[in-house]
Amino acid sequence: MSKSKTKYLFVTGGVTSSLGKGIISSSIGKLLTARGFSVTIQKLDPYINVDPGTMNPYEHGECFVTDDGAETDLDLGHYERFLNHNTSQANNVTTGKIYQTVIEKERRGDYLGKTVQIIPHITDEIKRRIQILGETQKFDFVITEIGGTVGDIEALPYIEAVRQLKWELSNNALFIHLTFVPFLAAAGELKTKPTQHSVKTLLESGIQPDILVCRTEHPLNYKVKNKVARFCNVNIDSVIESMDASTIYEVPLLMQKEGLDRVILKKLGLKSRKKINMQKWNSFLIALQNPKNEVRIAVVGKYVELPDAYKSISESILHAGAANLCKITVEWIHAEEVNKKNVKKKLSSINGLLVAPGFGDRGIEGKIIAINYVRKNNIPFLGICLGMQSAVIEFSRNVLKLKDANSTEMNQNTSNPVIDLMHTQKNITEKGGTMRLGAYKCKILKDSKSMKAYKKANISERHRHRFEYNNLFKDQLEKAGMIATGINIKNNLVEIIEIPQHPWFVGVQFHPEYKSTVDKPHPLFCKFIEASLIHKNT
Repeated sequence: MSKSKTKYLFVTGGVTSSLGKGIISSSIGKLLTARGFSVTIQKLDPYINVDPGTMNPYEHGECFVTDDGAETDLDLGHYERFLNHNTSQANNVTTGKIYQTVIEKERRGDYLGKTVQIIPHITDEIKRRIQILGETQKFDFVITEIGGTVGDIEALPYIEAVRQLKWELSNNALFIHLTFVPFLAAAGELKTKPTQHSVKTLLESGIQPDILVCRTEHPLNYKVKNKVARFCNVNIDSVIESMDASTIYEVPLLMQKEGLDRVILKKLGLKSRKKINMQKWNSFLIALQNPKNEVRIAVVGKYVELPDAYKSISESILHAGAANLCKITVEWIHAEEVNKKNVKKKLSSINGLLVAPGFGDRGIEGKIIAINYVRKNNIPFLGICLGMQSAVIEFSRNVLKLKDANSTEMNQNTSNPVIDLMHTQKNITEKGGTMRLGAYKCKILKDSKSMKAYKKANISERHRHRFEYNNLFKDQLEKAGMIATGINIKNNLVEIIEIPQHPWFVGVQFHPEYKSTVDKPHPLFCKFIEASLIHKNT
């Protein structure tokens, strides 16, 4: 902003977890962006892990990766998909990072021998992290989502830090509290008491919410809104109904209808930069909800019973489906349950196969068997990270006849390590040190399927992996028909493999799902769905 400071919106949650703070934060960001403001969103996670990079997906769902190599909370994926704006290291703060920084400062003597305490040292570091984006990148709005539920012991330092910030920032900050208004079937009415208690807990921490967003399965009538407003010390127009939606992409429009963005601007004394324009978002939603075709896509992975483990993949498929005016029916297939006896039964009715990324050998043979089936039966295939490596292993075993071909991640003693650590990685003992993280450039071969998808030769995609395509086998693989069509020139690493004789067979070492947004569906996913639609109709 030209004269005023960056505005800070603090989003907290109460009553229960999983209310959708990330989606509400993303929706607010989308509406403010549509009004001409520059917006970013950050997540404060109260766990002591430094980042979710070493956490099992069963613990925390997908680990999202940014261009600068940060392993972050999956909510950052929502932020990018809604705002069409890249996030970074600064957008995800954990208790582990906070304590690590404070302890390092103490060891250096930065505190000059003083006793290091939660207040002011931990809270000061939290406040510094919150304001980095506003001070260094000059956003109009920084939306800060505080993970967990108000009252959690882990979140108390964050609540205290934002309480202090509110006073320091004066009229440049607002508190938005997401809560729950349940419907009690036995009484036949909505109950506001949980919301009242949640706000009471916030008040005990010294925070008065400015706006309440109430998740509900039933509409909030005037009587209910008025009761919430009276007992929670807010204006009735600051009680925002958040009805359950059929898709998360409806939420920005529901929030616009409720006037959430207008209330925020009014409370901050701001006027819209331009007339709000949600036309492109509306067009996406219309395409999503009015498909003209339908295809069946199988996703084979090791965490398919946990939807959040492949959140970016499922959203990317959705984006590509809308781009193709196509409803996607996804069949999530556990890799460990695929074998030679049942693979035909599991995959014969699908129109395309996506083999998901992952670490470790669990389920790897099932992935290889599934890839073998679609390769032989000309079914469109997209392999991501370990999915691409599995395709190389399958081809090496069944076409090159290298029966023990494998990745040294799965078998260190294989005589045909078609997937291996780079030479420079082999003496590194800490696992994080061997990871290739963040954005890397890739040059695509002319006339390849990938080139037709991207429509350009030079791309940049995000990585999160440890093992690589072994160039010692490149000549053999290419002579047999598996072509390396994407190369990282700087490190001479294979990033994309294709089988030109196959209708659509593409494996990528990177993670295209991290860059698919509503405004820009990822080209590889779009072409994969298009190929699957063609397969269905032939």
